[in-house]
Amino acid sequence: MRKYVLLLVLVLSYLAIISSFTSHMKNRPFLERMGYTPEPLVLKFFSADQYRLSAAFLIVKVISYYGSLVEQYQNKIYIPPEYPEMGKTIETAVKLDPYNMDSYYFAQAIMIWGASQVKSTNELLEYGMQYRTWDFYLAYFAGFNYAFFLKDYANAAKYYKRVGELTGADLPMNLAGRYMYESGRTDLAVAYLSSMVKSSTNDAVKKSLQTRLDAFQGVGKIEQACTSFLNDRHRRPRSVEELVQKGYLEKVPVDPYGGTYYLDKQGKVRSTSKFAYGVASAARERTSPFNTNDSRLSH
Repeated sequence: MRKYVLLLVLVLSYLAIISSFTSHMKNRPFLERMGYTPEPLVLKFFSADQYRLSAAFLIVKVISYYGSLVEQYQNKIYIPPEYPEMGKTIETAVKLDPYNMDSYYFAQAIMIWGASQVKSTNELLEYGMQYRTWDFYLAYFAGFNYAFFLKDYANAAKYYKRVGELTGADLPMNLAGRYMYESGRTDLAVAYLSSMVKSSTNDAVKKSLQTRLDAFQGVGKIEQACTSFLNDRHRRPRSVEELVQKGYLEKVPVDPYGGTYYLDKQGKVRSTSKFAYGVASAARERTSPFNTNDSRLSH
């Protein structure tokens, strides 16, 4: 009898533990972590002739991880991405298989905008160009990065010229002459992001790019209203709200990242979200009278 009682206690204890664990796993906000990625040479040695498969697995790992975070963002749960680990994994994949286009596309779509890893992404693109010599996309990505983010117009023009040579199209040459001497053009960013959204085949990446495109289109509307205001009244508007009050904007565009558009001291359109998930809500939490946490954003 005593054995049966002991067995019953053990079974009930097990069910209590597994039930609690199952509930935790079901409701946990964090789906997975990137984890450690071995050095490329080590992986290549153990992968033998299957190194391309290993590279593909690493990219699937990064995309799956990022996709899980996008799902959380949509549920209003912000978990900071492990960008350093993501970058290391993508770099390892490129070194394993420089012909894998997914590596470059993900780096360009996510690491550039989300983590501001412009220089390291350009290094990957330039590395890939040594192998994918026919591929104009890598040069197109690099040219955009040099022009829009780094303001390095000499290198931007060089890569747009390469795109023109590979495609035989006039547009890249025109871009080199038309945009390379202007910095931070919103219309250039909108055109670029539009092309990225159209060519994206991964749902998580497409959603992330579409969100940023929507945000920049909001910026563009406000910029156009500011220009009209300045031309009519010979002064800059004092605020985005004034543009609405004076009839230059029907309403303030919605920042899909949850922030609020505003004009800085130079009249440039900004957002309290800094065009990143979680920044605006974290800022509101810091300024709340109920918040006693004195931590600061790392953005």
